[in-house]
Parts: sequence; C-alpha cells; structure tokens
Amino acid sequence: FKSPEGLKSLMRPLEKKWRFFQNHLKWFFGFTQTPQSGIRLEIDLQGCADGGICYPPMTYQYFIAAPGVRVAPIPEGDAAPTRSSNPTPVPFDLSDLWSGRDDVASIKSYLENAKPFYLFTGFFILGIALAFTPCVLPMLPILSSIVLGRQDGGPISKTRSAYLALAYILGMALLYALAGVLTAALGSGVQRALQSPIALILFALLLLFLAGSLFGLYELKMPQAWQNKVDQLAGRQKGGSIAGAFSLGAISTLVASPCITAPLASVLGFVAQTGSMALGGGLLFVMALGMGLPLLLIAMGARSFLPQTGVWMIWLQRGLGLVLIALAIWIVWPAISVVADNQNQTSPRTEKRISSDLVFQVVRSSEELERILQRAKAENKPVMLDYYADWCISCKEMEAITFTNPEVAKAMSRFVLVQADVTINSQQSQALLKQFSLYGPPAILFFNGAGDEQKSLRVVGFMAPSRFLERLQELGAK
Repeated sequence: FKSPEGLKSLMRPLEKKWRFFQNHLKWFFGFTQTPQSGIRLEIDLQGCADGGICYPPMTYQYFIAAPGVRVAPIPEGDAAPTRSSNPTPVPFDLSDLWSGRDDVASIKSYLENAKPFYLFTGFFILGIALAFTPCVLPMLPILSSIVLGRQDGGPISKTRSAYLALAYILGMALLYALAGVLTAALGSGVQRALQSPIALILFALLLLFLAGSLFGLYELKMPQAWQNKVDQLAGRQKGGSIAGAFSLGAISTLVASPCITAPLASVLGFVAQTGSMALGGGLLFVMALGMGLPLLLIAMGARSFLPQTGVWMIWLQRGLGLVLIALAIWIVWPAISVVADNQNQTSPRTEKRISSDLVFQVVRSSEELERILQRAKAENKPVMLDYYADWCISCKEMEAITFTNPEVAKAMSRFVLVQADVTINSQQSQALLKQFSLYGPPAILFFNGAGDEQKSLRVVGFMAPSRFLERLQELGAK
C-alpha cells in the first residue's frame, strides 16, 4: 500500500498540523495473490473548508469484484507495485451487478464509479431479470389483454398489437423513471401514497372495469376525434387505443409494481446523494425497458403461436377477464387486511408472532425504536430491524418463505427482533424511514451488540433463505 503525501496545514484552534488532500486523490494497492471473494473497502473521511470549518466525519463502503482486480507482484524492497502513468482501466463486469443485485452497497459503488455506458447496459440487464419477479409478473395479464383484445367486432392485427404493446411498455418506462425521480426529489411519501389502501382499491376497481370489457359487457373506445389523430400517428392502423395502452402501462407501474428492490433503492440513493436527476431518471427508464422486454416477447409470442381467429378467442378473452379479476383481488387484499386489522384491534399491537420461536416487537415511531435499540445496546445484544407494511408483497414473502426456514429461524433467535410498521402513511412512518435514509419497505437492518448498524449487511427487497442466512452468519462472525 502506498499513500499519497498530501499537504500540511495548520488548523486552529487546535494548533496542530493536519495532512489534507485537494481535488482528485488516488491510492494504489498491491496484492500477492488474487482475492477470491472480492474486496470490501471502507473509507473514513472528513471534509473541511478553507476557513477551518469541518463537516461531520463520513464513512463510505465499496465492493470490488474479484474478476476485475488487476494483480501485480510486489518488487523486493518496495512497498507498492510499480504503476504506469496511464494505468489500464479496470474492466466492468456485469456479473457483479447480476450476482450482487441484492447488495445495495455494491450496486451503489458501481453507480458512483462505472462509466455511463456500462451503467445503462447493466441496468437494462437487471430490468430483464426483474421482469420475472412477483413485482412485475402481474403486468403480464394486463398486457396480454391488450395484445389479444378485440375492437369493432374483430381481432386486433399483429401490427396493431405490436404498437399497443410498445405503447404500454413506453408508458411503464416513462412513469417508472418519473416516479423514481419524484421519489428522490420529494421523499418516500410519494411511493407510500401510491400504495395506500385507497390507491390500491381504486386500481383494483380499474382492473374490474377492464375485465368487464373483456366479458363483452361494454366496449372501450376513445372519442372519435382523438382516435382519428392517434390512428394517423400510428400509420392509420385500425384497432385499439395507443393512448389508452400508454396510460394503462403508466398506471400499472404505479400500483401493480409496488416493490422497492435493491437496484431501485440504489438508484434512488444515488440520485438523492448526487442530485443527478437526469442520470437517475435515465437509469430507471432503461431498467424499466428491460423489464418490459420479456413482457413484450411473452405477449407477442403467445399471439404468434395461437391458431386463427374463432370462437376460442371469445373464451380466451373471458379467461383473461378472470385473470384480471384475480389480479384485482390480489392487489386489493393487503388493503382489505389493513381495514380489517383496524376494525378488529382496539389498540395497535406491540408484538407480532411469525412462529412459535420468533416474536417481533412492533414499533411505529422513532422514539419507540430508539428505546429498544438502547435497551439492546445496554444488554450487548444484536438487533434485527425489519421495515414492514401490510401492503408490501415482498414483506409478506420474507415472512412466509425466508423467516420460516428452520435454519434462518434458528439464526434469528439470537437477535432482538424489531419490526417497524410503516403501513399507515403518517409523519411517524416517514420519520422512521428517514431515520436510516430508506425509501420504503421491505428493508432489514442489522445492529451489533454495541448498537452500531452494519450497513454492508442491509437487505432491500426479497432475499431467499440461503442468502439471508449468510447475512445472519456474517454478523455473527464479526
């Protein structure tokens, strides 16, 4: 390791010489052998103004993937490897984003260091992967109902279906980017408001309305003047409404995809930290296009492999109508649970039992959380803090799949288990999220016996039992 010399300056009132660095700073590291599991780098720094006023100390953590590390032998009698004046840039490895997409710290490090081309390529591929998660798959029956729909008594042509599908995906992508930028600019209340029981119920009613058209109860049409203009822009093709498909894609994004995932959380954190709304919105837009690509291929592929038009299309439309009804029930069910819980409970619950061995202490304010954290610190016990909401699908997946795993449950039993309930969009919920710079559930934080959060172990989004167990064991080894 070779450290730069830096500059010397007298800092009053301490009357002490301090070494400081200006502008860009480079460190060079040498390794005798290739690291097999990558390198975790933690940097402690403090910024100071020329007038002697210093800002609070900050800590940054980075993850360098092993395949991208350049190894050079350390010459005898030298503390660091020789380097050329123009070192070879470290190549970008997409597998690092792919394999570590549930690691917020590693994704954020790429956002801060990778070139724009690699950023956009990586997030497009991440979008494709996210298309097969429970957050995005509910959009498939909505898009299929558009592609396989009918208008004016006849089936929509394949060309028109492609226009409609692309309009749907474009609406989804634009709103995904806009929602992400607004969330970063205005705070996490935007996302929570869109996932409130009222919003979920309204969207479920919209799906029921669309299902009614598939059952033939009525036909959805734009005003004729609008339709003529849209048809002219679309090459005078006959069929459904492109503007309607675009709008439905946008609405689907706001409610049918309610998950906060690690890539999205990383982008939002990066945007909030740097203020680069253009880059953040662009990354979210490209990631949404990647999410839409498999949906488009599946929907259009189904259209290509189906036989010629006939009575079967009527039954197919009715089947899609049933799917939309089921999707409406699936979306609105958490909202019903919230209302039912509020009616059945005279006072908010303070405990939540996941299994016979796992009981979470439920908190709804920063004051309640702080009391539990201080008590655990006094007893030198580690804490697992789970951010939860009744409308959060991934939260319920964590409880049903990950927490109930026998090995995971055994490892969790040594922690003080705390659940921050942010179901209700209140000032207390916003304060709980802002306390640790979170944008929404699900998120799981770990604290050691000294009360210090282990930020590198944060979990955002759903995590499978095997990977979650690794996080628990890693904290135990520290």
